Amino acid sequence: MTQPSRSRIRAVVVDDSPTVRDLLIAILQNAGDIDVVGSGANGEDAVHLVGRLRPDVLTLDIRMPVMNGLEATRRIMREAPMPIVIVSGSAMRGDIDLTIEALQAGALTVVNKPGLADSETCHKVVQAVRLMAGVPVIHHWHRLTRPVAAATTPPSVEWRGKPARPAKIKVIGIAASTGGPAALATILRQLPARFPMPILIVQHITNGFASGLAEWLSHQTDLGVNLAGHGDALTPGTILIAPDNYHLQVNARGVVELCKEAPYRGLRPSANPLFQSLAHVYGPRAAGVILTGMGDDGSDGLESLHAAGGLTIAQDEQSSVVFGMPREAIARNAIEFILPIEQIGLLLNQLADLPAGVTRDE
Repeated sequence: MTQPSRSRIRAVVVDDSPTVRDLLIAILQNAGDIDVVGSGANGEDAVHLVGRLRPDVLTLDIRMPVMNGLEATRRIMREAPMPIVIVSGSAMRGDIDLTIEALQAGALTVVNKPGLADSETCHKVVQAVRLMAGVPVIHHWHRLTRPVAAATTPPSVEWRGKPARPAKIKVIGIAASTGGPAALATILRQLPARFPMPILIVQHITNGFASGLAEWLSHQTDLGVNLAGHGDALTPGTILIAPDNYHLQVNARGVVELCKEAPYRGLRPSANPLFQSLAHVYGPRAAGVILTGMGDDGSDGLESLHAAGGLTIAQDEQSSVVFGMPREAIARNAIEFILPIEQIGLLLNQLADLPAGVTRDE
């Protein structure tokens, strides 16, 4: 058997359905640059195959016998961290919850299971495997998943050389992609129930999982978390998450607008409409936060927000799973603070005039 070249991606496929497993293998083998070097039927198989074959990427079902995808993800990220793509075929609440937990545990992304005639989803599977294969997860997950200490020293809040900002922040927008669920949870756990500002979130996640993400995050924070609805008011201390396939923005009356304008580089929701609307409506009274993720989504919007006098924050490279989105915003000189994920929530508490060290448990 001819050995694959170093430029080719070595993948392992694990799914308890032989039909789905064979389809995934065929899709990846036909991509031209991917070699499927092993396959299995449950999470225990996944752990053994990863340890023996050391592939570049693993595709993993979530609901399987013997060991499910969540437990397999936890084992792999402890023993031999590597890029994991969850391939899920169920919209059941329990399976969505398991998938979100797997993303928290270290899996990088989730895609829907493809069908024979579903060329778009087949393409998304191949694209996810290609993109995730190069992510160096071994350098990051120990930081994103460790508990946040209440005594962590918050950054000093200065506004362009002044000891305090000239305008009080009224609303916060946050954007995230790969690695985002864990990063969001880290921030939100640090915000107490009395946190006085509304928060709007754009998280890139495959269709069907936004509601599950909102439900999961609601258990990570004392604040209320919901999917955003057209016409929703911005209520202090509540969190609204962009729903599937809609851009999230705020209109001149300060209420939510959901729109179906063209995707940005294939992304809808995109963070750009959110940040741009905050710049237009709130200007220096808005804060924008960009977290771990691939690509450059959010950079255009943060440029607008920064130019309007808003406060802009980026997650630093060391604590990011993928430093693409923060890096691009920083390169455009659109960022005021570059912080490790553990300090971003502390800064938001400072902006809300809450004491340092406050967490959801206090």
